[in-house]
Amino acid sequence: MLYNVQVKVMPLKDLLDPQGKAVQNGLSSLGLSNVKDVRIGKHITLQIEAPNEDAAKTAADEAGKKLLANPVMEYYEIELVN
Repeated sequence: MLYNVQVKVMPLKDLLDPQGKAVQNGLSSLGLSNVKDVRIGKHITLQIEAPNEDAAKTAADEAGKKLLANPVMEYYEIELVN
């Protein structure tokens, strides 16, 4: 069966996010000073052929650990979607 899996990769909460800070400053200069924090990450969609949902999640988790996220600087979340 074919499963669609979304992987969200974000910087760790305790680390500075220079891209997010640059966007926040840009928004502020456009008059949107009510935006108090911006974090920039990656949204990755995978189509995984697997016998069941658990196998698809396991494959996505392996992809996250081995390639998609740098565990020193980022965390990732996995979600199966229809």
